[in-house]
Amino acid sequence: MDNELDEIKRKKLEQLKKRYMNGGNNMDEEMPNTPIELTDGGFDESVKKYQMVVIDCWAPWCGPCRMIHPIVEELAKEMQGKIVFGKLNVDENQGIAMRYQIMAIPSLLVFKNGELADRIVGAMPKEMLMAKLSPHL
Repeated sequence: MDNELDEIKRKKLEQLKKRYMNGGNNMDEEMPNTPIELTDGGFDESVKKYQMVVIDCWAPWCGPCRMIHPIVEELAKEMQGKIVFGKLNVDENQGIAMRYQIMAIPSLLVFKNGELADRIVGAMPKEMLMAKLSPHL
C-alpha cells in the first residue's frame, strides 16, 4: 500500500515539474477560456488549481444573473492566463452557498491562491467589474 502511494506521489510530482517548467511560461494553454462549471463536490479542488479564480454564484431564475452571464463569458476569454472564471448554480450546490454565506445573487467570489480574497455582489457593467477585479491581478 505504501509503495502505491509513493508511486502516485512520484508521478504527481513529475507532472507538476513539467507543468511549471520555464517559470510557468506557456501555462495559458492549460487555463480555460470559458467559465468552468463548479459543484459542491469539486469546488475546493478547482479553486486551489489556479492562482486566481472568480466564481459567479448564480441561479437560473435570477434576472441579474442572466445579465452578467455574457460579461463573465467575455472576461473568461479576455483574461485567459490571468483569471479563471467559474460558475456555481447555488440552487444545485447549496453546501458552497451556505459555506460562503451567499445571501444575494449574482455574487462573485474572488479566490487568490485558494483563499477567498474578495466578494462582489450584484450585476454591473463590464468596466465596473474589471475595476473591482484589477486590484487582485
